[in-house]
Amino acid sequence: DVQLVESGGGSVQAGGSLRLSCAASGYTVSRYCMGWFRQAPGKEREWVANVYPGGGVRYFTYYADSVQGRFTVSLDHAENTVNLQMNSLKPEDTAMYYCAADPECRPRYWSLSQYSYWGQGTQVTVS
Repeated sequence: DVQLVESGGGSVQAGGSLRLSCAASGYTVSRYCMGWFRQAPGKEREWVANVYPGGGVRYFTYYADSVQGRFTVSLDHAENTVNLQMNSLKPEDTAMYYCAADPECRPRYWSLSQYSYWGQGTQVTVS
């Protein structure tokens, strides 16, 4: 079975940094497309970043405009994790963060509906 478990959330002051990890089991992260999403209270879940495998250890990344230049998504093949480094955090980044996997790597990577597997989420609070 495919399972995703997020970790690394917490509380931080504005301008600070956090590193989220998504530990995958049941498959190899280099074979699936992975997305990070977030959901703030009272708001819809929104796409944050995406990783597309490029063959071997290569991969391609995409970011929402709201996090471009501040967040970096990466794959750790040895640990089989997908990481999200978040710098220059703002109060509006406060949300529950989720990782998700799409085994088929469909093109609408910003769409929640194309992801088959989801983690339970990790809370990020920026004050």
